Amino acid sequence: MTTAFASHLYGWRKPRGKSHLVPNCADSANTQSVDIAAAMMAHMGIAQFENPAIPADPGPLMEKKVRDDLAYLLPSLDSTRHWLIQCGKVVTEFAQYGHLRRVDELVRKNPELRVTIGRDYLIKPDVTIGLTDLEILGDLPFLHGAIACKWTIRSDRVQNIRHECNQMIRHRRGRQPHLVTVTAEPLPSRLAAIARGTGEVDAVYHIAYDALDHAVQTVANKEQRAAWHEAVQQRRLLPYEKLAETLVKW
Repeated sequence: MTTAFASHLYGWRKPRGKSHLVPNCADSANTQSVDIAAAMMAHMGIAQFENPAIPADPGPLMEKKVRDDLAYLLPSLDSTRHWLIQCGKVVTEFAQYGHLRRVDELVRKNPELRVTIGRDYLIKPDVTIGLTDLEILGDLPFLHGAIACKWTIRSDRVQNIRHECNQMIRHRRGRQPHLVTVTAEPLPSRLAAIARGTGEVDAVYHIAYDALDHAVQTVANKEQRAAWHEAVQQRRLLPYEKLAETLVKW
């Protein structure tokens, strides 16, 4: 499956110092990344030209598309819950992490605590899914899901995602939210790098899963096919379309 908003994000670009176009999700220095991404584009029917309607940096738009898509889908799939889907909200605005507000007040007032503890518990997921009809831990919305939206995957982004998820696991009071990543990354080995692990990230959802599956089967080398099959067979890598379905059953 390829999500409906993918066509508003994927396109072709001309990297600095290059004379030819490459897919905007590809690492232009990595041949497999370019080949797989190009095969994805062909499968999606995206013509090879620079489309001015495609943003130079699709990442922020992907966040908004995910938020808007879930804001439409979740109430239609389960109208009995009171959904709150937002971008850029700090976890302290939710029930499981409301206690960190007091911690932060103390840390800000005490330089020694600030040095010892730091403030990396103030996580701001790209998209949050809250429930406003659960008064389990007070009046704050319950954090039902937290989404890291990453247009592409690099090693530093993997570490950031893992660190943020670990903080949300460690500091929560109450049930853990569904901690996931949504991405457009074309290279299976990079997808596997975030999909693998010890449970910091519940799952990785790809916005063009079917197109990528087709590309891997047709142009990927042995290493990339192996990474793809590993992540898929472990159910760590899923179609984006499964995300809303999972959240209503979670």
